[in-house]
Amino acid sequence: MGERKGTNKYYPPDFDPVKHGSLNGYHKTHPLRERARKLSQGILIIRFEMPYNIWCDGCKNHIGMGVRYNAEKKKVGNYYTTPIYRFRMKCHLCVNYIEMQTDPATCDYLIVCGANRKEERWDMADNEQILTTERADKQKLETDAMFKLDHSGKDQEKLKRALPSLSELQDYQSSKKDDFQLNSALRRRFRTEKKVQAEQEEQDDSVRTRTNLSIPLLPERDEDRRLAALLTYQAADSYEDRKHSKRKEISSRSWFTSSSSSSSPGGAAGSLLLKLSMQGKEAAVAKALASSPGPLICRRCPGGRTQPCGENWKAEPQREEAARKAEPQREEAARKAEPQREEAARKAEPQREEAARTDGSGSSETLVNAVEEADEGLTKAKHAGKERGDGLGALSSIMAEYSDSDSDPGL
Repeated sequence: MGERKGTNKYYPPDFDPVKHGSLNGYHKTHPLRERARKLSQGILIIRFEMPYNIWCDGCKNHIGMGVRYNAEKKKVGNYYTTPIYRFRMKCHLCVNYIEMQTDPATCDYLIVCGANRKEERWDMADNEQILTTERADKQKLETDAMFKLDHSGKDQEKLKRALPSLSELQDYQSSKKDDFQLNSALRRRFRTEKKVQAEQEEQDDSVRTRTNLSIPLLPERDEDRRLAALLTYQAADSYEDRKHSKRKEISSRSWFTSSSSSSSPGGAAGSLLLKLSMQGKEAAVAKALASSPGPLICRRCPGGRTQPCGENWKAEPQREEAARKAEPQREEAARKAEPQREEAARKAEPQREEAARTDGSGSSETLVNAVEEADEGLTKAKHAGKERGDGLGALSSIMAEYSDSDSDPGL
């Protein structure tokens, strides 16, 4: 069991005041305990408080005035009869040691090593403060009567210059001497500020509830009000008005421009689209004629029944011969028309892109769809031309055969 400090009133039976002197002597312990562990070296552990702001040389951190340390205190000399003490302490932010000592000559502390003082001193004369009397002046005031008389005259002049300011300060302090009036004014001001603060807090709560926020709001400033007045968060026209005006513009605008404006990119695109649509219509008509499901011309055969003229054995060889002769010409026409169709599509591509880029409304989509339909019409026209050639050749053969068969008296 460790030793205990003798602070109680218990004295053991073998305690002898003459021999032990005190309970600490009986327990063979020092009254300062661990603080006196280096007392044989003349060092005492004390609680030291930093007298001013410093910068540590080890970690370069700032150590503020009032920070306390466990410092080793020892005597290193005398200033006349006043002892000079040195304090050694370890920085709480690093392993650097700081040493400071007293300076009785200036009533200050000096840094020996391990730190630098943060310069916050000023000249008392520049701040118009009362200057402390130097030691040499004190000796002259005590020994030299003429110097004392001259010094007294200068003090009287200083008093005359400072008397108005001192009188004003005394009057102000005397007017504020009533504690009850001061307390009443302070409480009145506090109630007014508290009421204003409660109203502001209520307004802030309503804003936070409306905007679903949970952050503290700063007070408004004139600059913020001016900036908020310049911002607009709503369009001049509503959504319905803008949609109505857009539809009206689309409905009143022509899909294809006139011939007078064909020089522009939009006019050229409109004329080209018109031509392509006409060609597509012609191709559709030709295809409808060529793909008719029933026979075009029928004739009455012996026995009172009817049959298509295409099934007549006399017309079949002539129709096949005409189709065989027309096949090379049809292929040649299709081969010659292919470059023209590709050239027309290539020229229409930039104008179609320009029309789609310049007009972002529904008319651009209509133009693009018209161009695509025209391209599809050209493709259909190509195939319809082949079928149309076959149909027309067969039709001419059938009509010739029909005329022959009708004129034959044996049928």
